[in-house]
Amino acid sequence: MIGLLKEPAHETRVSLLAEAVATLTKKGISVLAETGAGEKAYCSDADYEKAGAVIKSRTDLLKSADLILCIHPPAATELNGLQGKVLIGVYQPLFNIEQMKSWAVAGVTTFSLDMLPRTTRAQTMDVLSSQANIAGYKAVLTAANAYGRYFPMFMTAAGSIAPAKVLILGAGVAGLQAIATSRRLGAMVEVFDTRPAVKEEVMSLGAKFIEVEGAADASKAGGYAVEQSEDFMQRQKAKIAESAAKADIIITTAQIPGKKAPILITGEMIDAMRNGSVIIDLAAATGGNTPLTKNNETVVRGGVSIIGNSSLQSTMPSDASKLYGKNVLNFLSLIITKEGTLNLNWDDDLVKGSCITHNGQITHERIK
Repeated sequence: MIGLLKEPAHETRVSLLAEAVATLTKKGISVLAETGAGEKAYCSDADYEKAGAVIKSRTDLLKSADLILCIHPPAATELNGLQGKVLIGVYQPLFNIEQMKSWAVAGVTTFSLDMLPRTTRAQTMDVLSSQANIAGYKAVLTAANAYGRYFPMFMTAAGSIAPAKVLILGAGVAGLQAIATSRRLGAMVEVFDTRPAVKEEVMSLGAKFIEVEGAADASKAGGYAVEQSEDFMQRQKAKIAESAAKADIIITTAQIPGKKAPILITGEMIDAMRNGSVIIDLAAATGGNTPLTKNNETVVRGGVSIIGNSSLQSTMPSDASKLYGKNVLNFLSLIITKEGTLNLNWDDDLVKGSCITHNGQITHERIK
C-alpha cells in the first residue's frame, strides 16, 4: 500500500500525479493520497480517485501505508509512527546527517533519490536531472524578467539594440538547458565548465566555451563539479572575471555533493558588472556561487541583482511533478514485484546506492 503525502506549504510539486497513480493501481497496488496532495500541481482529489486512489487524512495515511512518497521529509513529530515503513523522496542526506540518524533510530527505511548512483541504467530515475532541466529553463526566464533590457538584437527605426551577453557557469543539465533557452531568446552566450568533455555539447547549442587548462578529472563525479587545485582556481578566477565584466546576465549552477558550493563570482567581479545586470544563482541552497547569495532572496549590490533560487523547478509544478513521478515509477519497479509486493533487492546497485537508513542503522557508506 503506497501513501502519497501532501508537501509542505512552500512546495508546489507532488510525488505522483493522477496519471502515474493509475499506472500503479492497474497493477493491483493500493494507493492512498492525502487530501489536497496534488492541488498546487493542478491535480484534484477527484482526479486521484478517478485514477483508483483512495483519499485519506494525513494521520490515517501514515498509519495505513507501507511505503510513503514525499519529496520533503515528514515532520519530526510524525517519525514515531513510521517504524518499519519505507520513505522515498529527495532528502539531501549529506547535509542532513542528524536527521538521518534520527530516522535510523526510528526504524525507518529511507531511499533518497538524489543519492542514486549516476549510471546509464539510473537515467530514467534521475530526479536531479529531470528537475535541473526545468531549473535551467526557468533561470533564463527569471533573468529575462528581472533584466531591464532586451535579450535579442533589435534593429528599429529608432535605433539598434545589441543582444544581451549571458555567462553560464556549469554545463550540466541545468546549464545546457539555460544555454538553449538563452539562445532561443537571442542572447550571445559564453559558458565555463571545468570538464573539457562538455565543450562539444556547449558549442553544438551555439555558445562559446571558455577553456582553462589543467582541470582535475571530473569524469567519475556523476556530472557534478569536483574540487580543483589552487593554481587552477586562480587561473579560472581570472578567466571568469574577464567574462563576468562583459556579461549582462550570469547563471551559476556549480555544486559539489556534501560540500558548500564553490564561490565563482566574487564581490569584486560583481562590482565590475554594469548597472542593471542580473545574476541567477541555482546553487543558493548550498551557500551559492557568490558571497552575497541568499536563498529565496534577491540581493542588490551596485545595481546588480543577485537572485538566489534553488527551487525554480517548483515554479512549474505540473510538468515538474510529471517528470518526478515518472522517475519515481521507474525506481519503484526495482523494489516492487510484478505481484505488487515489496522486495528490497540489496544486490541491485541502484537500490543499495540510494538507501540511507534500514534496520535501525545508517546503511549508506558515505553517510556513515
